[in-house]
Amino acid sequence: MDTIIKTAIKGLNVVKIFKSESTETLLISLEKEHLLATHVSPKKTLLVLLEGNIDFYLEKKLINIVKYQTYTFDRNIEHYVKANEDSKFLIIR
Repeated sequence: MDTIIKTAIKGLNVVKIFKSESTETLLISLEKEHLLATHVSPKKTLLVLLEGNIDFYLEKKLINIVKYQTYTFDRNIEHYVKANEDSKFLIIR
C-alpha cells in the first residue's frame, strides 16, 4: 500500500506497482549520480517525477525534469536517465 513511501533510494530499484491487460505502472528509484541505462519502451509512456531531479536523454536530446513534472514519449525511442538528486518517478505505460 505505501510502496512509494517505503521504497528506499539506493542505486537503481524498479518495482511494478500495478498491472492490467492494457497498462502497467512502475516505480523507479534512482540514487544521485546513478543511471538507468539506455533502453526503449514497448508502449507510449508517461513519466511522473515524484521527488528529485533527473536528466532524461531522449534521442540524444537532454530534458531536465524536476519534482512533480511529467513527460510523455512514444514507444521504441532510445532513452536513458541520470539522477541529479536522489529521485523517484512513476512510469505509466
